[in-house]
Amino acid sequence: LKGRDLWVLVLGRFPTHHKIGIPEFKYVANMHGDETVGREILLHLIDFLVTSYRRDPVITRLLNNTRIHIMPTMNPDGFEATKVPDCYYTQGRYNKNGEDLNRNFPDAFENNNSSIQPETQAVMDWIKKETFVLSANLHGGALVASYTFDNGNSVTGSLKGYSRSPDDDVFIHLAKTYSFNHASMYKGTGCDNRQTFPQGITNGYSWYQLEGGMQDYNYIWGQCFEITLELSCCKYPPADQLEKFWRDNKVALIEYIKQVHLGVKGQVTDKNGNPIPNAIVEAKGRPHVCPYRTNDQGEYFLLLLPGTYVINATVPGFKSMLKTVEIPDNTGNFSALKHDFSFSEVTMRSQAASCPKAPLYQELERASAAVKPALSIWGLMTLMLVIFK
Repeated sequence: LKGRDLWVLVLGRFPTHHKIGIPEFKYVANMHGDETVGREILLHLIDFLVTSYRRDPVITRLLNNTRIHIMPTMNPDGFEATKVPDCYYTQGRYNKNGEDLNRNFPDAFENNNSSIQPETQAVMDWIKKETFVLSANLHGGALVASYTFDNGNSVTGSLKGYSRSPDDDVFIHLAKTYSFNHASMYKGTGCDNRQTFPQGITNGYSWYQLEGGMQDYNYIWGQCFEITLELSCCKYPPADQLEKFWRDNKVALIEYIKQVHLGVKGQVTDKNGNPIPNAIVEAKGRPHVCPYRTNDQGEYFLLLLPGTYVINATVPGFKSMLKTVEIPDNTGNFSALKHDFSFSEVTMRSQAASCPKAPLYQELERASAAVKPALSIWGLMTLMLVIFK
């Protein structure tokens, strides 16, 4: 707000632009200005990646096959307002306008009435511009890996206290990847006696419901799987503890980036080999409320655990193509399984396809509520027929 930019450092073999087949990954820290550990360890991570390139074979392959975006602070004004180290809540949590940036995004479940802040808008524009596949946002105040959904309704099972996304299995895997590679997160001990997290992970809604969160926005509108990492019980610890926080998180930060190579990726092209943007590509049985579409280069990336899946590619107005794929764990090879789709009867045409920012799951809930009475009447009619027979 003071005219500051939000700085991002991009690392990779081709840092200045997207390369076909190379997935985009991001880390964002310090969206709550008083939660400072993530900001510091991302600076350590940048240093580690840069100095290890061409020295460490694993880091070299990771950087050659992944484009990594790192934003150490999303809320520089809030950070500056936090003058004194403090383990608990301070005004620096908010941006200059007094807004909580992690309650400020469009929400898939209810209308978010808070006005979009400049920092939020900048991140939304960034998500729209890049083809992010995997992400994490770094917080403080607890020690746990939290995953989508943060909000919910009856459609996502929130009545049972758990808001399940179509990719719940993948999110659990992602959260465990971080917690089990962290020095102690996997132990599940909370920051006080009241709070424990088995295996160091939690569904966001199960922990506490929040509206307008960044991770749900990434998943619904950005086609990007994001988890929220709470990295320290103390939000703003003394400087002499920062080295230990880096050591505790170093392996987990690297192992988590590797997960961007899970699943399947490829290109959708027309009969002339031209890319088809905005084609829908989804795994059967896990439809997204806002369908996942190809980017301008006709590329898709689907994060899936090893197993057998049917991938459905659809160009509106044409017959869908179905392909059964056997997905191995390719994270160690730094490349998801590759499968391209070629629509021989299509001549490339780009259709603008954006998902409305309306609460999409609200509509789904209304639709499912409308179906229920009809079903019970149908059941009654069937029963009457049986009786009359």
